[in-house]
Amino acid sequence: MARIFCIANQKGGVGKTTTTVNLAAGLAKVGQRVLMVDLDPQGNATMGSGVDKRQLAASVYDVLLGSATVAQAQVRSDKLESAGCGYAVLGANRDLAGAEVELVGVERRERRLKEALAEVDAQYDFVLIDCPPSLSMLTLNGLSCAHGVIVPMQCEYFALEGLTDLVNTIRQVRANMNKDLAVIGLLRVMYDPRITLQQQVSDQLKGHFAEKVFDTVIPRNVRLAEAPSYGVPGVVFDPASKGALAYVAFAEEMVARIAKLSIPAA
Repeated sequence: MARIFCIANQKGGVGKTTTTVNLAAGLAKVGQRVLMVDLDPQGNATMGSGVDKRQLAASVYDVLLGSATVAQAQVRSDKLESAGCGYAVLGANRDLAGAEVELVGVERRERRLKEALAEVDAQYDFVLIDCPPSLSMLTLNGLSCAHGVIVPMQCEYFALEGLTDLVNTIRQVRANMNKDLAVIGLLRVMYDPRITLQQQVSDQLKGHFAEKVFDTVIPRNVRLAEAPSYGVPGVVFDPASKGALAYVAFAEEMVARIAKLSIPAA
């Protein structure tokens, strides 16, 4: 049974896509069956997973509108498969930007993704959804089908403000659409221990959210930043880099944490 997680933060540029593709590759590396769903019309998670968004025969757009199933639309990258970190990709491209308008008149429009994923539930251990930074119909589709939310965040003051907004959104979704939705954990990313403010914010997070903060910390790492230009996650681009090792450690922590949680099967 698949456990479905949104990687979300209403603040842009905090490492959502980097976290999604590297966690997917890390989970695949430790033996998990993974589907990565790109819900951002920019398609960065698709490209960063070794899949050309311009060459997609079918995308998440077609799945949301009912013209393709997840099984028909999902693709895999040969580069990732040969590196032993292969996962299925439900890709996105510019077509997805029009989905907001086209879904307006559709019944149960915020549950389209949930219904589509239910058909492939037994084929995966993890489904990771890369959400856009805005609170849109696409984000709601992700949140309404997820068991939990993983929040990547930088240890900076404004990141705390964005976190408050996200927690409020999750409360609303839990009250109205998905009673099982919860914050699984906060992941500190782009972390530089030499910066005093980052240490202070990190301590504040641990003090306020306690066990919700993942033990793994993702350091600021050049190799992670370079990987997207080669169309692969950092875990594949340079497996020995500090960033890649941190994401594999995070994948292992994630598997252990989910084993302890009584998350209902979809």
